[in-house]
Amino acid sequence: VQLQASGGGLVQTGGSLRLSCAPSGDTLSSYAVGWFRQAPGKEREFVASIIWSGTRTRYADSVKGRFVISRDNNKDASYLQMKSLKPEDTAVYYCNAEVMGVHYWGQGTLVTVSS
Repeated sequence: VQLQASGGGLVQTGGSLRLSCAPSGDTLSSYAVGWFRQAPGKEREFVASIIWSGTRTRYADSVKGRFVISRDNNKDASYLQMKSLKPEDTAVYYCNAEVMGVHYWGQGTLVTVSS
């Protein structure tokens, strides 16, 4: 499966954005989906994940209460709703699909939060 993340942009502190992850070459419905981010000069870090059924989610402590991961298997997409954004959320955001221990990555989308 190939993944494309979209929805990034420039937003002020306290603002909101919704990122989308769409697949090609396969459907997302049987994959767990994760969002990761990489800030300039830093390693890629986990942000949030959701299992294939959408019934279980997990978040990094830094985004709990501000970000919500979801998926719509009918639309074959996953979303990351981000609110109360902070300058430290500035990063390239990547979506990841995983099944049976195999991970797939797509191109990221840049989120810039201005102070």
